[in-house]
Amino acid sequence: MFQNFPFAREKFPKTEFVDIGHATMRMRMVKSQEEIDLIRNGSRIADIGGAVAKNLLKEGVAEFEVAGPAVDAMNRETINTYPDSDIRDTWSWVMFGENTVAAHKSLTGRRLKNGDAISINMFPMLSGYYTALERTCFLGSCSPEQLRAFEVNTEVYRRGLELIKPGARCCDIANELNEIYFKHGYQMTSRPFGYGHSFGALCHYYGREKDLELREYVDTVLAPGHVISMEPMLAFPPDHPAAGGYREHDLLAINHDGTVENLTKFPVGPEENIIQT
Repeated sequence: MFQNFPFAREKFPKTEFVDIGHATMRMRMVKSQEEIDLIRNGSRIADIGGAVAKNLLKEGVAEFEVAGPAVDAMNRETINTYPDSDIRDTWSWVMFGENTVAAHKSLTGRRLKNGDAISINMFPMLSGYYTALERTCFLGSCSPEQLRAFEVNTEVYRRGLELIKPGARCCDIANELNEIYFKHGYQMTSRPFGYGHSFGALCHYYGREKDLELREYVDTVLAPGHVISMEPMLAFPPDHPAAGGYREHDLLAINHDGTVENLTKFPVGPEENIIQT
């Protein structure tokens, strides 16, 4: 609110100041076709980084040794696509084992072991527009309890993709997805946060639009021009039978003709991402 800026009030005492933050946020929620095209390319570039990371997963490799080449590949494709673009802020988080419990965690020297849970996270930045890909993998094998958590979270993710369409309310999507977890015996204590959020001009330095979050208390109705993620997650501590973090993340655009386009093409689920050694 304006009361946070006493200097301006003092200098312009006869001026009426109006907080336009919420109105500006609502405008930002609706993307132009040009913005959607840029985000589509960002998602494609994220898939490229994810493929590089997945191909590097082998016993003994460190998290930072996987993330670095993935970022290089994304930067290279950014310049191939936009030759005059700045290279700034594209990054990757790759987590192994106990580190996957945090949805987003800085890179470490933790080395991959057979049976580890793996979280691949790719974040291309194109002209200040943030895109993302996140996938769960395992190296070699996983326990029955881990496989069940992986399958249930993938079920929630797939149903979530079906629910994103014009006319759907964010809160209704969240509540229906909650019921799938409840049906399988998982409680909200195992779900760290919401199911998705808006995408666009977003990075470490400025935030996303709070009115376009897939959470139980957000009643925004999805509409053409919205770009939103579907990213359910389950997380269990190292001493739990299903130890690890399970997270799938796709990016969807509701085009101006009302069609819904999944911009993410990376393979998903246990059938694709339990990597045989």
